[in-house]
Amino acid sequence: MMKEVLRRRFGRLVKEEEEGALSGKAGDVVRPDLVLIDGGMGQIGAVMEVLADLGVDDIAVVGVAKGPDRDAGLERFFIPGKPYFMLEPKSPVLYYLQRLRDEAHRFAIGTHRARRSAEMKKNPLDEIEGVGPGRKKALLHAFGSARGVSRASVDDLLKVEGVSQPLAERIYGFFRKG
Repeated sequence: MMKEVLRRRFGRLVKEEEEGALSGKAGDVVRPDLVLIDGGMGQIGAVMEVLADLGVDDIAVVGVAKGPDRDAGLERFFIPGKPYFMLEPKSPVLYYLQRLRDEAHRFAIGTHRARRSAEMKKNPLDEIEGVGPGRKKALLHAFGSARGVSRASVDDLLKVEGVSQPLAERIYGFFRKG
């Protein structure tokens, strides 16, 4: 996942730089000075691979990994080609980087939860042409759930107010495709 995100982000950067060079607006593209990665040498290797594939070799990369037993305050910092180092446990810089990492985690978890929640609320009836909010409500009232609708026969579907023969066949076929 990290490779994919970085490939998209830095691929877009390279493309913008190329387009900027052609249009004379190369100075409008802002290249980051540093990429800070949540993880150790494995994640650093993935980042370096993506950047090398894209020809980006002038951006510093630093990995931040939690220490033994994932204890906060014992983070290790990784820079490609150098031994890892640690900051003083009460260092303001370490505290700032911990807060930065925690905020990134909070954002990622919140985004994941929102996406999962939206997927759970999605109803297969929304995908059927001709089933709007009114018919959807009537079908759910008659059969209790989308699963109940999926088990219904064409004759059962026809008993629902607002469902015509062609629509009943479309609903029936939708749940039995493949």
